[in-house]
Amino acid sequence: MVKVEVEYCGICNFSGQCHLLREFLLASSPDLDISCRTGRRGSFEVSIDGQLVHSKLSCLAFPQHASVLAQVQKAERGEPVEKVLEQPIKDCVVM
Repeated sequence: MVKVEVEYCGICNFSGQCHLLREFLLASSPDLDISCRTGRRGSFEVSIDGQLVHSKLSCLAFPQHASVLAQVQKAERGEPVEKVLEQPIKDCVVM
């Protein structure tokens, strides 16, 4: 069984993002072990079988759900997983 762990920022209210990702993954792979837990400020870190595949702390973006699913499916086949694609950052203004 593939294990997906998501660490998210509770202060930033990212729990909804985690639950959306969880539901998306379970719809395609119902046997996944997925955990969402509160963690560091600003975080949305995704690990598959202990390997970090996405870090919002590093890239400032959320992961693309389909890209996470593709890596989960690779892990299910016993293949090595890779970093996932990021959602484009929009509606962001730097002053």
